[in-house]
Amino acid sequence: MIRIAFIGAGDVANRHAEAVAACENAELSGLFTIDSAQAKEKAGAFGCRVYSSAEEVMADKSVDAVFVLTNLETHHHFSSLALHSGKHVLVEKPVACTVEDLKDLRDTATTRGLVCMPGHNYIYEPGVIRMRDMLQEGNLGRLVSIYFMYNIAHPEHVAKKYPGVIQQILTHHAYTLLFLAGRPLRLSAMKATLHYETIPQEDIAMVNLQLEDGALAHFCASFAADDHTSDPWTVIIKVLGTEGGVRYSYRDWVEYRPGEVHSHVYTGYHKSMENEVDHFVNQCITKSKPPLSSLEDAMVAFAMVAAAEQSAAEGLTISL
Repeated sequence: MIRIAFIGAGDVANRHAEAVAACENAELSGLFTIDSAQAKEKAGAFGCRVYSSAEEVMADKSVDAVFVLTNLETHHHFSSLALHSGKHVLVEKPVACTVEDLKDLRDTATTRGLVCMPGHNYIYEPGVIRMRDMLQEGNLGRLVSIYFMYNIAHPEHVAKKYPGVIQQILTHHAYTLLFLAGRPLRLSAMKATLHYETIPQEDIAMVNLQLEDGALAHFCASFAADDHTSDPWTVIIKVLGTEGGVRYSYRDWVEYRPGEVHSHVYTGYHKSMENEVDHFVNQCITKSKPPLSSLEDAMVAFAMVAAAEQSAAEGLTISL
């Protein structure tokens, strides 16, 4: 049994707790978060203990792995602390603030023989894996275009906890593109802030990219509006080739009740977390198999996101 502890207990911890509970050979040992009231509430809901500090988590020899679910600025600190304490790590995306921090986590994990897995949950969806397989096997012919659309309204009080959508959401798009088709050569981006009143973060961004073989990709990430039209682009990935096409959509699995942030519960999002945690526990830790997306991939995704930020700020096409 792989015993897991959480550092951080915000909204995303709810999804991870569900995923751990659904994972054979895993159990949630406990959690630490700086908000003591939140810690008590979440520990009661998850059925686990509360640790008094991150150091207490690291000192618990019964804990095999740590999930770092805190704000971006502390990801490297807590991930490094866990690795140096001999714990495997799953760290939420974006993984770190700098490439140097990502390299440090990679090197520490390698030296200590531990797993440090980015929380790149989208690519653990069977539909996305099938997309990649069909592309690699040539079933779609020559790749023409990839579209990754995200349109889920987030209220300002939620969005203020995050960086803008380029860092917070386009990171998903970046690592998914890498998984499906490899690195792009160049990109151009635009962003805007349309409905926030007190925070400066962008709530919508779009990026156009060109891949090495000439195919094009388009990303959209928006906290500004939902899409409840007849063919909604809530979260959708579409791949078109000269001999076929495939798509993955959140709207194929919808529960008519609100999520913590979303207007509905999009079951595909929850299931991607379950698949990710299952892979972490039963493939990476138990069988020493690699994650589907590595810290090396996180570095490339980081560079793509940084290039999108630069392009949007300067109005340039950026080579990668």
